[in-house]
Amino acid sequence: WVETTSSYALTGALFARDRNAILEADRRLRHAAGNFYVNDKPTGAVVGQQPFGGARASGTNDKAGSKLNLIRWVSPRAIKENYTPPRDYRYPFMQAE
Repeated sequence: WVETTSSYALTGALFARDRNAILEADRRLRHAAGNFYVNDKPTGAVVGQQPFGGARASGTNDKAGSKLNLIRWVSPRAIKENYTPPRDYRYPFMQAE
């Protein structure tokens, strides 16, 4: 299962239409990423607007620049879900030349 396949846990994304599949994946991937996106491109956090930080070899899961930095002994997670998924998950720099 992807939850244990990497020693890193910074950012992850899930693309699905089925709400039950989303809920199940969210439950199983609870500790797989410090920042988790549902039906949206997995980008870095917006500085000053969304906390950012990962767990395992990605860091201590501190959310620098936010009040969450104070609750270092728990494992907070930011989730962004896009209800109108993009048609293409790639960024322009990922396109074939």
